[in-house]
Amino acid sequence: MAKVKKIFACTSCGATSPKWMGKCAHCGEWNTYIEEIIAKETTQEAKHKSWKSETGKGGARPVALPDIQAGNTQRLAAPDEELNRVLGGGIVPGSLVLIGGQPGIGKSTLLLQLALHLPATILYVSGEESEEQIKMRSDRIGGNPERCYILAETNTNKILKHAQELMPALIIIDSIQTLSSPHIESMPGSVSQVRECAGELQRFAKESNIPVFLIGHITKDGSIAGPKLLEHIVDAVLQFEGDRNYTYRILRTIKNRFGSTDELGIYEMDGNGLREVANPSELLLSQKDEDLSGSAIAATIEGLRPMLIETQALVSTSVYSAPQRSATGFDLRRLSMLLAVLEKRNGLPY
Repeated sequence: MAKVKKIFACTSCGATSPKWMGKCAHCGEWNTYIEEIIAKETTQEAKHKSWKSETGKGGARPVALPDIQAGNTQRLAAPDEELNRVLGGGIVPGSLVLIGGQPGIGKSTLLLQLALHLPATILYVSGEESEEQIKMRSDRIGGNPERCYILAETNTNKILKHAQELMPALIIIDSIQTLSSPHIESMPGSVSQVRECAGELQRFAKESNIPVFLIGHITKDGSIAGPKLLEHIVDAVLQFEGDRNYTYRILRTIKNRFGSTDELGIYEMDGNGLREVANPSELLLSQKDEDLSGSAIAATIEGLRPMLIETQALVSTSVYSAPQRSATGFDLRRLSMLLAVLEKRNGLPY
């Protein structure tokens, strides 16, 4: 019989406490502790086991470092070159990748396109949409649906059981906040559930050598929802950014154990899904008016990718007694600092 236990968990870092605290002693955030109910199993059979040990194949054993053959690991090349660039050259077998972004920005579309265009068996697990809804989106996107399997399930035990039977080349989870583990008696999306489900998926990915992509919700301040431990568990954290009122999206690397964190991918959203933008500078140059004043183009580099950026300035008569400066797409405080340095050191009046 399970013993019911109440704890308070920090939604920022995942720290737990037997009582409520106004300020987290670990991360220093205020008003982040919420009450959770967990069940502690007392039987020997309820202890956590890896799926491999449960099937009688044995667990992990110590291996000497020189005996490990890491150079022969072949990355899974995605048909999406922008995604390959961001991941450092492809999908690493057994890796756990987390993709976060605002609602409606295109996270599910990006990974569904990957599942439909990758020439391999894919398991797409959805806890937010039904099979019929995913089918409607796949018809709009197009691709090769014969090897893409859809599973509408939130129980991690059932998900891993189907994954073990199918043994796909890639697993996509949409989303981690909708999953629930039978080992934890708390609501889906809670700190303990997210931590436990991520741990189970991590063990499965490492032991089966199957890469797993997780879609994560974000909070109102732009950070990944759930405990900070989630970002420590995964091998890579990708941020899908953009304005839903515009067509362009940016896939940025926050963390990557197998590649650089300076790379980014650029997409354009249209009626058929996301389209790769191989040369973003061409979009800028095609809209450039050489006779227009207050515009300057400069070259920059993001990772190994050179890009052209445009800076525009506009000066007009102020209707206020004191003139004001404003900036879009650039930190106003940093702009004020740069102008102050130019005025002080170069004698340029601003």
